[in-house]
Amino acid sequence: MPIPEDVTGEEIDKDVRQELLSLPKGLAEDVSKNLVMVARLIDEDPEGAYAYSKIALRLASRVAAVREAAGFAAYANQKYSEALAEFRAARRMTGSVDLWPVMADCERGLGRPEKALEMAGAAEVHKLDKAGQVEMRLVAAGARRDMDQLDAAIVTLQSPELASNTVQPWTARLRYAYADALLAAGREGEAREWFAKAVESDKDGSTDASDRLAEMDGVEFVDAFVEDDDEDDSDTVTDAEAEALVDDEVEPQDDVSVVDELDDEDEDDDIEDDAEDEDDGVEAAAESTEDVVKEDVVKDDVLLKEDDDDDKN
Repeated sequence: MPIPEDVTGEEIDKDVRQELLSLPKGLAEDVSKNLVMVARLIDEDPEGAYAYSKIALRLASRVAAVREAAGFAAYANQKYSEALAEFRAARRMTGSVDLWPVMADCERGLGRPEKALEMAGAAEVHKLDKAGQVEMRLVAAGARRDMDQLDAAIVTLQSPELASNTVQPWTARLRYAYADALLAAGREGEAREWFAKAVESDKDGSTDASDRLAEMDGVEFVDAFVEDDDEDDSDTVTDAEAEALVDDEVEPQDDVSVVDELDDEDEDDDIEDDAEDEDDGVEAAAESTEDVVKEDVVKDDVLLKEDDDDDKN
């Protein structure tokens, strides 16, 4: 697949670049460029990211960062079995537990929420940093909801991180999940409160909390651009419609002028042209009349002069 000219491969994380040092220089550069494309496309074009990840995987399957990237690309495309296999391979290579929450979420995607809950109670969770532990809590609550255990899901999300007034990268998603669980349980008043709190903490628009809150308040948004497009479409006459209108046009009679609506502008132009021609005719007639009058005056002057001469004689 083509790599844009602005991609150099230097954009990748320093730790990933360090892993690629085990590869020949040219190969490392190719792999790094494909990894950059995975990161660039994974949100907006998951399928494109997946395609680049497969290339990187073919070039360097023994690099943990490549296996991890392939896992996230597969995960973004809901290929949960494939994603889980890649995450497990990356974990075996590094011994890290960082991928534990997303591995548990893959179990949910495969229809095994009980397995996800089992992973949520494993010793690996205690080795996660704060962000990882919050992520694991979100996965566990999702598993509870998969099993129709709404009250248990709500309790799972109740934590010091949820109650904290300090905004962290995970705060908006945690509050959103809590509000969504409350709404699913029919606790609309509390749900609205937490959706509002999610909006306050969602600085980068990682959730649609504002839309959910507006929906609860009965606010309906209208897309002005779509409305303008509709208006434009309503005024547009297709070639087929124009042809049909021409076919239905009534022939003008001697004393009646029937003009199709589509020819209104042409008619106005004709009227203006006729008016201009009429004005030109009037001006010409006036000029002609003026010439005649001048000629008559000259003739009168001649006659008067002749009469004067006669009188003198």
